Amino acid sequence: MALIKICGITNKMDAINASELGVDMLGFVFYNTSKRSVDVKTASDIINELPDTVRKVGVFVNEDKDRVREIARDSGLDTLQFHGDETPEYCSRFKGDYKVIKAFRLKGREDLRIINSYDTDFYLLDTYKPGEHGGTGGRFDWNILKDFEFLKPIILSGGLDPDNVARAISEVAPYCVDVSTGVEESPGKKSPVLLRKFVEEVRKA
Repeated sequence: MALIKICGITNKMDAINASELGVDMLGFVFYNTSKRSVDVKTASDIINELPDTVRKVGVFVNEDKDRVREIARDSGLDTLQFHGDETPEYCSRFKGDYKVIKAFRLKGREDLRIINSYDTDFYLLDTYKPGEHGGTGGRFDWNILKDFEFLKPIILSGGLDPDNVARAISEVAPYCVDVSTGVEESPGKKSPVLLRKFVEEVRKA
């Protein structure tokens, strides 16, 4: 069964609700231009309420390495997700101290060529939208992934929701599915109904 990551967590209620549903990872966005951005204190207060069974993922975009470490330490993160133009060398600096996810925004099959040059723990596959780093709500063509051999487990993102996640799992067979917009009432506020339905659909798939 695919693991479940809920991204764009901004409040305790959504985090606890997701945790009680058995979600595996929660994502906290540390990117000021995002509608789902949180500060260190907010993230820390939420993370302190979560069980050890839930991975706490910090999402960063082209952030200074020292600042990433500072935020990770002060928030209580155990996993780092890099969603910008970070190089393989940049990402490798954090291996060993944290689990590392590198996100790739895909336009077409040609974008897959660089992925395996990254020695991270997971690859997250997302939709390309100019000027946006995640949370686009749009889906990319899963067919471009056919017959491509990834060296690391993949996390499928980009436009997933309760209505299409079962098909996504059937077609792509990802290690984990990642959702933000697809379970929201408004940016940063998750719908308990959609969240529960998403989890149920993943478990049935």
